[in-house]
Amino acid sequence: MGLEMIRVLVLSVLLLSSIAIQAVESDIQQMAEQGDALAQAKLGAMYILGRDGVDKDEQKAAEWMLKAAKQGLIEAEVVMAALYDRGMGVPQNVDTATQWYEKAAVKGHGASLALLGRNETAKGSVAFNYKTARLTAARQIPAEYAKKILLKK
Repeated sequence: MGLEMIRVLVLSVLLLSSIAIQAVESDIQQMAEQGDALAQAKLGAMYILGRDGVDKDEQKAAEWMLKAAKQGLIEAEVVMAALYDRGMGVPQNVDTATQWYEKAAVKGHGASLALLGRNETAKGSVAFNYKTARLTAARQIPAEYAKKILLKK
């Protein structure tokens, strides 16, 4: 009887957490559809990470992140730059990636400035290779920024 009670309790907890996740996803989805840039970025982040009841989907991630980036959300601009550099969910396009890094750099985004060669520390480095740095950044930025975006209030 004790084991059966534990099973029922575990199933109840799983069901309740599933309902809670769906409610959060639904709230974010609704806010995103109403044009809230942070909600759009959060939805894009959920698709990048395959999190909170959402399957990974690079194309949907890019669609939602683009909406947030077009509204000037700096984190979304940087993610879009990386997505275009990699061709993740969008056709690979270095020029478009550079344009998104430019938008973030104008706002003082340090990593974007460095990747564009405008960071004084990076400029002074003899061995700094922008192409390698940009490829490395493009691999790391989507997931890392997605995690940061999900934590934003």
